[in-house]
Amino acid sequence: MFYRTFRKREYMKTDLDLKRLLKEIDHKSYPAYKGTKGSYHFKKYRLSIDHVQGDPFAAPSKISIHITGKEAGFEARFYDELHKRIAFQDFLLRRVGKKIKEYSFLAKGSGKSGLIGVSQPGQEILNRSACAVCPEDGGIILRLEVGFPANGRTINARELEKILFDFLPKCVSQTLFFAAYDKKEIEEVIHLAQDQEYIRQELPEMGLVAFVANGAILPRKSGVSMLPMREAIPFQSPKEMEVTLKLPYHGEIKGMGIRRGITLIVGGGYHGKSTLLKALELGVYNHIAKDGREYVITDDAAVKIRAEDGRSIQKADISMFIQNLPNGRDTVAFYTEDASGSTSQAANTIEAVEAGTKLFLIDEDTSATNFMVRDELMQRVVSQEVEPIIPFIDRVEELYKRDGISTILVAGSSGSYFHKADSIIQMKNYKPVEITEFAKSEAKHYPIARIEVEKAEEVEFSRVVKRDTAFAKENRIKTKTMGKEGFSIQKEQVDLRYVEQLVDSEQVTALALILKYMKLHKFDGKRTLRQAVEEFCREMKKKEFESFCGGGIPGNLVIPRKQEIYAALNRCRKLLCVEK
Repeated sequence: MFYRTFRKREYMKTDLDLKRLLKEIDHKSYPAYKGTKGSYHFKKYRLSIDHVQGDPFAAPSKISIHITGKEAGFEARFYDELHKRIAFQDFLLRRVGKKIKEYSFLAKGSGKSGLIGVSQPGQEILNRSACAVCPEDGGIILRLEVGFPANGRTINARELEKILFDFLPKCVSQTLFFAAYDKKEIEEVIHLAQDQEYIRQELPEMGLVAFVANGAILPRKSGVSMLPMREAIPFQSPKEMEVTLKLPYHGEIKGMGIRRGITLIVGGGYHGKSTLLKALELGVYNHIAKDGREYVITDDAAVKIRAEDGRSIQKADISMFIQNLPNGRDTVAFYTEDASGSTSQAANTIEAVEAGTKLFLIDEDTSATNFMVRDELMQRVVSQEVEPIIPFIDRVEELYKRDGISTILVAGSSGSYFHKADSIIQMKNYKPVEITEFAKSEAKHYPIARIEVEKAEEVEFSRVVKRDTAFAKENRIKTKTMGKEGFSIQKEQVDLRYVEQLVDSEQVTALALILKYMKLHKFDGKRTLRQAVEEFCREMKKKEFESFCGGGIPGNLVIPRKQEIYAALNRCRKLLCVEK
């Protein structure tokens, strides 16, 4: 059982012991709060003070609430499968977060005194450490932070007593026990999760890589809000691409099914091409009810590919796209600290293959033009013999036919991909129209120059990561998260700004800890990068957060996808130490 069980009651202090201790330290200097660290048995739960802040202006103290499955009383059918458990945890956490806001800062004092905080989920349903339900017995762990009150740097224990003995018990009793809910509202959450999982399971059976339900609301409220846009045009599938699914609970649902192969999305500017692609990018995650995208489901290993000028490349095999460099540099084990647009996109593509994707998502607007296509005039002026780049258009069919990797591509200026596409969708005022036959017919009048390109060699994924002696002492390794933009580890920056499927800073925090763990335990100079990541992901699937949190699980983590783990490792500059 990967959630730690309760200690025997006879070894545990009680709420009365905590209240007595708070009276003893009232008005003492702030460090006396350190004596409160430990576990205390309350009437229906255990309160654990896991970390005490150094002063009222420091990061808040960490506490956790532990409730047995018997006390919580939730039915096993709410959490007996992974997708249901994640949705159930998310539901509880949102309810807790809403309730806690009513009490945060009601206790007064200096600095962060009185703060009560918990992870605040967005529109996506993610596996968060803030609220964990034990799949074996339904026990619940809630992890949150509290600003221990003080006047200046003098303890105000009476205000902390309000938080621990009044505010928190009310929050817990109204959010973490079955008696506080109407069973139907929980069932609605679980039923949506089961319907979403059903679609995910059906996609490969139907030969699809994505599904967008009729009536879905794809546009977002604004550039800084992921809430659905009011009065947005609901999505309606073209009849030629419409498929019907019979969901376990929602019943019959219709929508656009995107088949395996090469799909092109075209249309005028501001007509919804990129909006559709963005919804597909985030369709790798489930979304909450009323988000508008709850029935937009994409192959959960899909990867958004783009150019990324300036990124480092750690001896990746980009020879499928770049060969015969004039300086003789090796493209089978290519290394650079400052990649160009085309080189970075080539590396991003190959690294996505290494991460196990079967679907590329590409927007022409964020791609390197010379990586995507070379028109006939350019081919005449700059001959193939002196051009080291083999554009994506010359590999896209091979990637599908040989490796089973589909592509969904948004294009607004180049018509060359009309010749390659299996399906073509035109967006008109946010409404998709299937135009494959028409576009293919028109493309015959504009033939593209045929260039014989030899089939690519099998990509080598044989990079071995050296053991890094700088990571010998775990307690000296410091990590810092910079929102969704990246993290630092031992003062080295890992830039994740262009890893566009990251949706939460807590994913990035987890990635930093995963890299730390892998540097300590997986990168030994023998395993390849791929072997190390795959081995770790198998462990993470079993143990979740315990697989990479050595000194206790904090409440600000989200389990990332395997694809983002690869992305983070591949963007390490001095940290990865790759040899071949």
